[in-house]
Amino acid sequence: MSLFESDKSAQRLPVSLITGFLGSGKTTLLNRLLRHDDMKDSAVIINEYGEVSLDHLLVERVDGEVAVLASGCICCTIRSDLEQTLRDLLVKRDRGEIPPFHRILIETTGLADPAPIVQLLLNNPLVSHFLRLDAIVTTIDAVNASHQLDRQFEAVKQVALADRLLITKRDLVEDISALQSRLRQLNPAAGIETVDHGEIDPANLFGAGLIDPEKKKIDVARWLNEHAFTGPHAHAGHSHHEHAQHDHDHHDHDASITSFMLAFDEPLDWMAVTHWLAHLRSARGADLLRVKGILNLQGEPAPIVIHGVHHVFHPPVALAAWPDSDRRSRIVFITRGISRADVLDLWQAVRAAA
Repeated sequence: MSLFESDKSAQRLPVSLITGFLGSGKTTLLNRLLRHDDMKDSAVIINEYGEVSLDHLLVERVDGEVAVLASGCICCTIRSDLEQTLRDLLVKRDRGEIPPFHRILIETTGLADPAPIVQLLLNNPLVSHFLRLDAIVTTIDAVNASHQLDRQFEAVKQVALADRLLITKRDLVEDISALQSRLRQLNPAAGIETVDHGEIDPANLFGAGLIDPEKKKIDVARWLNEHAFTGPHAHAGHSHHEHAQHDHDHHDHDASITSFMLAFDEPLDWMAVTHWLAHLRSARGADLLRVKGILNLQGEPAPIVIHGVHHVFHPPVALAAWPDSDRRSRIVFITRGISRADVLDLWQAVRAAA
């Protein structure tokens, strides 16, 4: 019997986070998304009705916070506490007070750090039992992005944590190749797309989680996107200071962001992995932006999945079986000021002390 809980992802509702700097087009994106037929069973959580002009008629006010939109979507405001808002929505749905919904979209404020919301979904038992993180989508304003990324670490972090990067206002900028290159350096694994006035196929936007609920199968390759760290354009393990010197750019915030993947051929000892990650979290939790991996552990017949943001990790989950013939442990790190060598040195030290 495994020590790890088995994966119930397919039964939990997917939650997607839409983040991005002020004026980068989050609301336009939401408005367009909610017009798609296959988004009609969505619940949308936004900061305030007044701040976000969803241009659907509010057909029915269920109570002070919840409304049903013309598209059939549920719309609700974040009260003081997102956890309570999520729980209230689920209770109202189960009581039949609002129409059923099968996905949740959360729009953050422009200056928001997405990490606390991700942590809530990863490791709050009252939330993570019913909900799973599906995708972190960050909108990037092609006109103002360079300026914002230079000056605001929050903007850099929104890019670094994302599964999907959407460049908006493309029609107002002649050449976005430098911006695309910069985004790729900050987050090699994220898919980058341009959107015209918020119009995008939802199928290209969501579904970044480990489980593909449509096919009821595990998609490790999509989730880890490991080819981004092993291909010819990979920046795996390089400090971005190296690139900045060649570019003659002075992206101070960018320079500290590093992404890399570690792979291990032999099965790992779970106690050693636990101590290693615990050391990293306690010493450098603030700089551990995102960690996700699939582990081959000694004595475990199936792979174990880990996923964390900063010092908060989802309880490790045992998958039903290996998805393919690749039995290596693979862990992707996105960090601020922590190099691949730092992480490997700590691993060697932990193993030596075991």
